[in-house]
Amino acid sequence: MSILVNKDTQVIVQGITGREGAFHTEAMLKAGTKVVAGVTPGKGGQTALGLPVYDTVREAVAKHRVDASIIFVPAPAAADAALEAAHAGVPLVVLITEGIPTLDMVKAVAEIKALGNVRLIGGNCPGLITPEECKLGIMPASVFKKGRVGLISRSGTVTYETAKALSDAGYGISTCIGIGGDPIIGTTFKDLLPLFNEDPETEAIVLCGEIGGSDEEDAAAYIKAHVKKPVVGFIGGRSAPKGKRMGHAGAIIMGNVGTPESKLAAFAEAGVPVAETIDEIVELVRAKLG
Repeated sequence: MSILVNKDTQVIVQGITGREGAFHTEAMLKAGTKVVAGVTPGKGGQTALGLPVYDTVREAVAKHRVDASIIFVPAPAAADAALEAAHAGVPLVVLITEGIPTLDMVKAVAEIKALGNVRLIGGNCPGLITPEECKLGIMPASVFKKGRVGLISRSGTVTYETAKALSDAGYGISTCIGIGGDPIIGTTFKDLLPLFNEDPETEAIVLCGEIGGSDEEDAAAYIKAHVKKPVVGFIGGRSAPKGKRMGHAGAIIMGNVGTPESKLAAFAEAGVPVAETIDEIVELVRAKLG
């Protein structure tokens, strides 16, 4: 099964003619992703990596079945690119771009949620992957082996390290989603937990959070009330002092909000063991799955 993407997912790339877009499109194609077209305003009628390029998403949707769009557009235009894909009816929009103005994201996330039929992943995220079927992002496909653990993470690097550790240990990944580390993102831990909980190929869930915000606390409350599968947690940045941003715009402790203590307490209340290290994530999964 997997969630959100699989071997049949057809993808367009917004910003395919740029350096980042071209580089990662080539990597996605090598990983087996069915990229069918690209979109770059003013480049319509051209080709990139053997794929047709259109001026707008609507033109691409008119010519192809499009299940998802991935966006490699400079920050000032990235939120508008997400809105363009959403209003063109693309059901899954993956926004890789970092540094998007926060107010742009506030507007885009609210408008896309109001549509009711579009899921936005990101921004400032590594994307998602169902190993050996579809890579929709910038993660190194080689470290992801197909398996039975669902992985959700705010940090790209932690995502890759955790996926490799789980894959090397023989558990592998059903689907992995990097939700992004900005304060305003399209999809949270809590949004994805129901999908993994219902996926028959996912036997356990690993949730890699970090300091800042309340996403982990919200996820813990949902886990306690609804999730029947074993969940293992990890919190990055636990040694950060209050008021100090650690890498991600969303990874900042303000007062008693977003503290490691509040997240650890929430996970403990939900019965979720929290690993101190990446290697310990594997040990905790082993304790749950054998």
